[in-house]
Amino acid sequence: MTMLDAIATDLVLLAKPALFNIYFAIASIPVGFVFAIFMALGKGSSNPLISRLCRGYIYAFRGSPFFIQLFMFYSLALAFNLSVWKPLGIDWIVLNPLILGPAVLALNTTAYTANILHGALMTVPRGEVEAARAFGMSRAQQFRAVIWPNVIRIAWPAYTNEVVFMFHATALVYLTLPVINDQKDLMNKAGELFERDFNAFLHYPIAALYFLAISAAIFFVFGRVYRHLMRHLPKPPAMRFSPRWMR
Repeated sequence: MTMLDAIATDLVLLAKPALFNIYFAIASIPVGFVFAIFMALGKGSSNPLISRLCRGYIYAFRGSPFFIQLFMFYSLALAFNLSVWKPLGIDWIVLNPLILGPAVLALNTTAYTANILHGALMTVPRGEVEAARAFGMSRAQQFRAVIWPNVIRIAWPAYTNEVVFMFHATALVYLTLPVINDQKDLMNKAGELFERDFNAFLHYPIAALYFLAISAAIFFVFGRVYRHLMRHLPKPPAMRFSPRWMR
């Protein structure tokens, strides 16, 4: 088998596992984004109890490795299996990596995204908020028409990076949780192929190629969204190379 044939074979074999990584990202990131909105508002709340609880949640998930979080939640799920999940008949749901994996990913990205949104919330121009208040807008109208558009524009570049990081973190799910049937993601399948011929210079680079391609797609889509969000601003002038050879 030639090198090109081996690469083509790996591309085909790793296509289905890549779908599991995409599934983990799609199933967790939107949920985490919704929860992060409330967590960011809670962190900035004037109620000290709510603010401290939200800050504690954000610190706990940002201050510990995601790998440890997966182990911890899977261990807790196993600990409650015989006493809670199994009698209720939902053990097959709770212990399934396709459910537990996105759940832990969502909890993790909630913390990071909430911190991004809270930082953006703190930088919203106060003059615009005061103008909306003087115009007679209610607090809900202020948030919908003034605060939220500014927050999402400010936070979007950093949130784009968070989405890419979370997609990369999906590679840790099946390194921690058990593999059921043929549910293997990119890294798990690449490791299985590596155990056959010990060719680390073929299987893992192909898996990395899938991560690079999907990450590029994420950057492209989120970049288009950001251009739409900033469409009201004038476009920056294009850079031109015009050296002056003589003064």
